[in-house]
Amino acid sequence: MAIPFEFAYEKPATIADALHLLDKWGSNARILAGGTDLANELKQGFRVPELLVDIKGLNALEKIKVLDDALHIGALATFDMVRNSQPVRDHVYILYEVAGLVASSGVRNRATVVGNICSAVACMDSAAPLLVHDAVVHTASLEGEREVPVQDWFVDNRKTLVGEKEMVSHVSIPLPKIKYAGAYQKMMRYTGEDLAAANVGVLLMEDGACRVAFGSVGPIPRRSPEIESFLEKNGVNARNIEQAKEMIGGIISPITDVRATREYRMHMTKVMFVRAMHAAVERLEKQKR
Repeated sequence: MAIPFEFAYEKPATIADALHLLDKWGSNARILAGGTDLANELKQGFRVPELLVDIKGLNALEKIKVLDDALHIGALATFDMVRNSQPVRDHVYILYEVAGLVASSGVRNRATVVGNICSAVACMDSAAPLLVHDAVVHTASLEGEREVPVQDWFVDNRKTLVGEKEMVSHVSIPLPKIKYAGAYQKMMRYTGEDLAAANVGVLLMEDGACRVAFGSVGPIPRRSPEIESFLEKNGVNARNIEQAKEMIGGIISPITDVRATREYRMHMTKVMFVRAMHAAVERLEKQKR
């Protein structure tokens, strides 16, 4: 299906040029990176801009690197790049795990991690690993740069804290100085590409700290301080994981839609939480050996 709307198009040669365009056009401009979500939105007439700013030629935004004890992922780094990045696999394994589950290989070759969190659809895959790793979203405009904790980034379904004249330059993920291990679980079809009907991400630290995030079971992805506090206080073991599982019903708010019923999402989120916790425990034990 072709896009049945007209808009201006610019492909800036530098980041500065892109920021000047955003400064001039403000809310009437939209950024094109991978375009996998954007193309569908434009076909449906959702938030059609007056100007499309294509940043795909800004190669500096493709970088994935470790700098200052953090893993930096540029705005043009695709899920395929993340999946094939040794620094990601070494330092943020849960994100490596996620990157292999996003839609199809064709989508992973174009879709970006930053674009995923900027689209901010409830079923996004990248939010859970970024949330449990206390990631920071870095934005840029002609007025300067901002750092937004990812916990504050998501405002509502398809709404974030990005300013009208801003673009996201990269995401940084601080690397713990102690041993840690994470795991991700996604409710999806057995064959073919699909969005997450529900997802769970967890991260366990050697000192007993625990982080848990849920996605696609509410308007925005969210951490669960209730479960984290319970497990940190009582310890991560099979019995306490089962007790923590029963807390999920009061934390998430799934809906019924064409992909799953509310009840099934609730049940499977509990199942996936237990699976993710046990996987993370096993991985952390291997780290300690």
